[in-house]
Amino acid sequence: MSMFRIFDVAGSAVSAQSQRLNVVASNLANADTVAGPDGQAYKARQVVFRTELMGAGGTLGAEASAGVRVSTVVEDGTPGRRVHDPKHPAADAAGYVTYSNVNAVEEMVNMISASRSYQNSVEVMNTAKTLLLKTP
Repeated sequence: MSMFRIFDVAGSAVSAQSQRLNVVASNLANADTVAGPDGQAYKARQVVFRTELMGAGGTLGAEASAGVRVSTVVEDGTPGRRVHDPKHPAADAAGYVTYSNVNAVEEMVNMISASRSYQNSVEVMNTAKTLLLKTP
């Protein structure tokens, strides 16, 4: 693999983890929201990655490598948390308020994982740059 191909692979990882961090931020921002006027609460979203072949016409050969891309962003189908609070303005007829299904602890773990993956990819690019600059 060419040293320059490393930048493509690590760059794809940085881009994918950046999108993952944006989704986590959106989930955390909506962690304690209640159902809107349509009766639907915010649903947590998760990023799905896929492998993407880079170079050599998309076939894995001597000059090809595999990177990562975001395939889709899917909604978590888990029902939202329901709390009995009949005095809340968003309570339904039975007195329950439906909150989003975002688990803040899981999202924080997801954020730390994405952040570390992002940092590692940047470090790979920095190391490759240093090696290229030292190569005569």
